[in-house]
Amino acid sequence: MNKILIVTPTYNELSNIEHLFVSIFERHPEVHILVVDDSSPDGTGDFVKKHILYEKSVFLISRPGKMGLGSAYCDGFNWALSRDYNKIIQIDADFSHNPKYLSNMIETSSNYDLVIGSRYINGVNVVNWPMNRLILSYLANLYCRIILGIKIKDFTGGFKCFNRKVLESINFDNVKSEGYSFQIEINLKAFSNHMSIKEIPIIFNDRARGTSKMSKKVILEAIYMVPLLKFKKIFKLL
Repeated sequence: MNKILIVTPTYNELSNIEHLFVSIFERHPEVHILVVDDSSPDGTGDFVKKHILYEKSVFLISRPGKMGLGSAYCDGFNWALSRDYNKIIQIDADFSHNPKYLSNMIETSSNYDLVIGSRYINGVNVVNWPMNRLILSYLANLYCRIILGIKIKDFTGGFKCFNRKVLESINFDNVKSEGYSFQIEINLKAFSNHMSIKEIPIIFNDRARGTSKMSKKVILEAIYMVPLLKFKKIFKLL
């Protein structure tokens, strides 16, 4: 029997987190959810602690400040590996990743090591993004495919299901990326460790509530990190 953990990093997601919990548990009451909260000023972490399922099906890592997306996932993955979960799913807390895709993702993971919910596997499936951001995202993923030489259509997407052995194959102490480049690095490490990867189509809806965490720093990191990851791949430094 699968024991499944869903990991979601949060920073000021109080307006979304309850809706996310309800939507997930309505479909999959058997899963557990781990929130990795960076001391959200809006009380996201406090809400989680007061939830009726806290420390039963809902768990919390409370971090001392805003430490970044990549390190949040690393902390969440290490937490999962210290327990007996055999499937670990990452999902955004802002509901841009619809939990309705979880069933297909979990089912597909029976045949593949890493399943990516892909915005670009069947054309472009993004709702409520301005054209400039859509073009930037599409070109960024094309850039990754060309530089890294891997046929993943959505390198930067954050909706994924890992079988346990994928995460066991990664030394998270060596993962330094944040933001979109974290997603790229994890995909590359999985590929380099000979894990099977499958993209399934999703429709990505931009957040309806809360504030986007996109910044120039995140974009610039992704630009310079891709050639660096290519270098590490060539010289087997991943």
